[in-house]
Amino acid sequence: MKKILTLSTVILLMVYSCKAQNSSKEKKIYKIVKTDSDWRKQLTPLQYYVLREAGTERAFSSDLNKNKAKGTYVCAACKTPLYKSEHKYDSGSGWPSFDRAIKENVELDVDYKIGYKRTELKCNTCGSHLGHSFDDGPEETTGKRDCINGVALEFIPEKK
Repeated sequence: MKKILTLSTVILLMVYSCKAQNSSKEKKIYKIVKTDSDWRKQLTPLQYYVLREAGTERAFSSDLNKNKAKGTYVCAACKTPLYKSEHKYDSGSGWPSFDRAIKENVELDVDYKIGYKRTELKCNTCGSHLGHSFDDGPEETTGKRDCINGVALEFIPEKK
């Protein structure tokens, strides 16, 4: 009886462990789908690394980190509007940070790439990796910090 209980416990732990390593969602089909070759032709090598391989650019390397102009930040891969300038703030992290996204344009997922659970942010139109969300943002607003790779964004200035 003790062996059966031990074996059952081990099996349950293995099943739970395998499920925990998977993304929180099944393979989603996005509105914009391109081949790997097409993405490589469209994007710079750094953009491809960040957007398509979920990489991270060097901290403080993006000009958008210090951008204070009014406008909209769009996905560098598909031009979907992702963030408005009024929700951007200087987190000191070295990456453009926002306390909220444009509703329904940014998808939340889960990744374990560095050994623990993080909330990954993706473009909801093309599935490109943008960055990660953390709960250490401004308390007076949402408390969120969407930490976004600058190379994943393009800035569209507000028309005067």
